[in-house]
Amino acid sequence: MEMIDRDVIDRPVLEGAAPLGNAAFEGFVRSGATIEMKAFTGVTGDAGGFAVPKEIDATIDAVLKGISPIRGIANVVKVGSAGYRKLVTTGGTPSGWAAETDARPGTATPVFTEIAPPMGELYANPSASQAMLDDAAFDVEEWLASEIAMEFAKAEGAAFVGGSGVGRPRGFLTQATAATGDAARPFGTLQYLASGAAGDFAANPQERLIDLVQSLRGPYRQGASFVMNASTLARIRKFKTSDGAFVWAPSLAAGQPATLLGYPVVEAEDMPDIGANALAIAFGNFRAGYIVAERSETAILRDPYSNKPFVSFYATKRVGGCVTNSEAIKLMKFAVS
Repeated sequence: MEMIDRDVIDRPVLEGAAPLGNAAFEGFVRSGATIEMKAFTGVTGDAGGFAVPKEIDATIDAVLKGISPIRGIANVVKVGSAGYRKLVTTGGTPSGWAAETDARPGTATPVFTEIAPPMGELYANPSASQAMLDDAAFDVEEWLASEIAMEFAKAEGAAFVGGSGVGRPRGFLTQATAATGDAARPFGTLQYLASGAAGDFAANPQERLIDLVQSLRGPYRQGASFVMNASTLARIRKFKTSDGAFVWAPSLAAGQPATLLGYPVVEAEDMPDIGANALAIAFGNFRAGYIVAERSETAILRDPYSNKPFVSFYATKRVGGCVTNSEAIKLMKFAVS
């Protein structure tokens, strides 16, 4: 009787033949980075050979990577093509007062600005030998899929913060900045508040944080949050008011974020550390101020034919992003002025 390798039968494939009940694969990626992984084989240890022995722990530990959470607080839209545009009105419809019999002259019309988020394509093209797929003690295909998802999420998160806008999203920290208020600042330019000291906080730093909060107009403060990295947050968590109370409040319930001056704090490791002229703290309503445009979801092509005996897994995802409302996000610049 012919022997059947049950590991081969049970192992899910990437596309086409996956069982209908295999939900682990159907939505494995919704976030998204440019990586390159070379051929995965059992010939050398670190390229896959360590996974070939018959007895090995089937769970692979991985070094966790920090993923920027900007997607979670931004406005995410699905687009049908790379030509997505958004209209933003920069002026309302003026009105006026008139007595009962006064003439009613015409009023000005709203002013529109067109926003076009820069788009880029994330891709990964790792390969694994067919022998590696057959002999490994763990599911190589699903592991590669999760690795691609993690790297995509890491790279897109970095782009949402500091992306150049050339072949990738434009991060909010790469926008033009000025110290002027909303009434005098050009559209598309973010306002910054100086910390009061070169590369550090000045005296009474909690007061500067209050100024940062109040620089955001009331309609935008509903739903606003702080964004900074862990190093900056470590400094701020130690700040106290004159009566000894901490300005940072820990979460009191599971799933609820910690708050700073009553607003949620989002840790984004792609934000810069405190330093000379660094824009290390952002505060704003990112759902109103930043847009993420993505073209469907990540697509994976399983190609066992082009480079035999290797099986290639070509993954792509198109995503863009930019600031849509420069009044909805404020920055703190660590400088004297």
